[in-house]
Amino acid sequence: MAARPPTDAAAFARQMRVVGAVIAATTVLWLVLGEIGRQYGWDGRYALLIDLAALAAYVWAMFVAWQLWRKRREI
Repeated sequence: MAARPPTDAAAFARQMRVVGAVIAATTVLWLVLGEIGRQYGWDGRYALLIDLAALAAYVWAMFVAWQLWRKRREI
């Protein structure tokens, strides 16, 4: 049996799940790495690097969610 091509609704839902997973994973990693850094006394540069990486992931997720929101309003 051949697989059906994904519909617009299925593709939209998949993309939103990816955005949600990125936000959740970013938050967990940010908190865990921050705590590990405090426990091991990492230099402030590493905290800044972790914060910037998390910020980049959040900005990416916001941008993709905004694009999906605009696409959804056009349908």
